[in-house]
Amino acid sequence: MSELGDEDSKLVTLARAVRARNGAVEGAAVRDDTGRTYAATPVVLPSLSVSAVQAAVVMAIASGARGLEAAALVTPADKIPEDDRAVVREFGGPAAPLHLLATDGTLRVSVTG
Repeated sequence: MSELGDEDSKLVTLARAVRARNGAVEGAAVRDDTGRTYAATPVVLPSLSVSAVQAAVVMAIASGARGLEAAALVTPADKIPEDDRAVVREFGGPAAPLHLLATDGTLRVSVTG
């Protein structure tokens, strides 16, 4: 996590904590345009399926956020799903980073746009 700034490192901590608390494969956290944070794990129901990143973005939108500053995804996967990149790009704009981290918090890659 040392490659990330303090605010983005907080997102990683939140994503790792929600992942552990829920016993989920992945966890995500986002910071909205006012600095509020939201953390989530995937939702998989017969009638609804959203990724951890998508769930965190939905929480931000439902709370009145108008945009995102950054997002973090903690997962054993080695690649960011395109749907997660798309939702961060759409709601956060081309400059909002999405950080992909291993389950131990090691930064794998950060992408924008």
